[in-house]
Amino acid sequence: MPSRALDEATPIPESRIAHFDHEADVVIAGLGCAGACAAIEAAAAGTDTLIVEQAAGGGGTSANSGGLLYLGGGTPLQKALGFEDDPESMFAYLMAACGPGADEALVGPYCEHSVEHFHWLAGLGLPFKEAFFPDSHEPPGDESLTHSGSEEAWPFCEIARPAPRGHCASVVGPKGPLLMQTLLAAVERARARVQVGVRARALVLGEDGSAIGLVARHRGEDIAIRARRGVVLTAGGFIHNAEMLARYAPALTRCRYKVGTAGDDGSGIRMAAAAGAATLRMDAGDITLPLFPPVSLKEAVLVNRFGQRFVNEDAYMGRTGELALLRQEGQVYAIVDEPGFVRPENAPTEVAATGDTWGELESELGFAPGSLAATMELYNHHARGGSDPVFHKQPRHVRPLERPPFGALDLRAETTWYAAFTLGGLWIDAEGSVQTPTGEPIPGLFAAGRTTSGVAKQGYSSGLSLGDGSFFGRRAGRAAARTRG
Repeated sequence: MPSRALDEATPIPESRIAHFDHEADVVIAGLGCAGACAAIEAAAAGTDTLIVEQAAGGGGTSANSGGLLYLGGGTPLQKALGFEDDPESMFAYLMAACGPGADEALVGPYCEHSVEHFHWLAGLGLPFKEAFFPDSHEPPGDESLTHSGSEEAWPFCEIARPAPRGHCASVVGPKGPLLMQTLLAAVERARARVQVGVRARALVLGEDGSAIGLVARHRGEDIAIRARRGVVLTAGGFIHNAEMLARYAPALTRCRYKVGTAGDDGSGIRMAAAAGAATLRMDAGDITLPLFPPVSLKEAVLVNRFGQRFVNEDAYMGRTGELALLRQEGQVYAIVDEPGFVRPENAPTEVAATGDTWGELESELGFAPGSLAATMELYNHHARGGSDPVFHKQPRHVRPLERPPFGALDLRAETTWYAAFTLGGLWIDAEGSVQTPTGEPIPGLFAAGRTTSGVAKQGYSSGLSLGDGSFFGRRAGRAAARTRG
């Protein structure tokens, strides 16, 4: 039997609504990055726009994020810093990295119009500095460009010309707060109306099945809100809904750090699904193993419970985490020697074992005799010449690990942090229109952000949530404004 949590989202026929307490042309549920961008564009199109947000203010998970936006194709920032990029290279990378099952219908326009999207964000007042951060994680300083995925790592560096595409606001420390302050200020300038403390819980459907409004909870009472043109769902993912995680993405329950706020409860997904919307890849999630910083840990060797390598250690942390948890059951270790011993700065990491020889280390770890020794003999043999013919790690991160004592950092899922958020959600087209299982749009219903299955269908690169959330949020807002009630 369906749970009460899922029953709560059951759509309500218009015939059961005695009166609407509020009305607007476009009604948006959720005021994070995607919702703010939808509201700005809907209001710019001349519509009366209302955003309802269940928290006490806008921002959501976006405000708590590192603030990276995945943009490329030759942005002014890329060009100013001497990096060549074009939409074709960006497209080739994302189609390879964001699968399996990356959707060309979303990836194509995202890449084609990425430069325009950069200009739009800058036009809102988001400050970008012509400074590059080289260490492939969120810049702690005020630099505005970095590599935020596996663009430089094998096999992607052979598929598409690498380019840094992690763009962020120029501010020291986390960039998410400034991003959301900028967007919320633009929402206010656009004169979109905002009601906080309002939790959308069900769609209102017209006789023809179109979305014509919401029923929401406000101060303990249900209220009905009419949308004369369209409803846009930008209510986040479902990483903080234990029941949905267990049902759809049980692997993510093993991740000890859930990236999101209490509002990431799946409400937008449940509301639309109950009204006939299709969902995609509800099992998918970004799974980050926060090994860096320091970037020197790319010199380590990652092994599974059999003492074998399974990935090039310079890959993006989301790729490493995904492969570690989903392919290696979360049973992995980072092998270091004495000069390379250091702990990750962003995750609690214990030393699982030490030894003066590879045999001692593998014995302490419970590996089969000779297994780790064989792995390290092969790795070190080639590393002495600066190469890695097995996993093709970049030469600058290749160093033979030969100086004892040797150690194994414990990166098992039960002992360290795997950080996760959901990537599955509603099926949308390139205009943010929510689709049925047969690929037909539900009239009047749009969505963006983590409420949807966006550009990343499983493989992830930092900045894609804010990037595609803001990009398709804009499109959903414009499309909803064009709908005639």
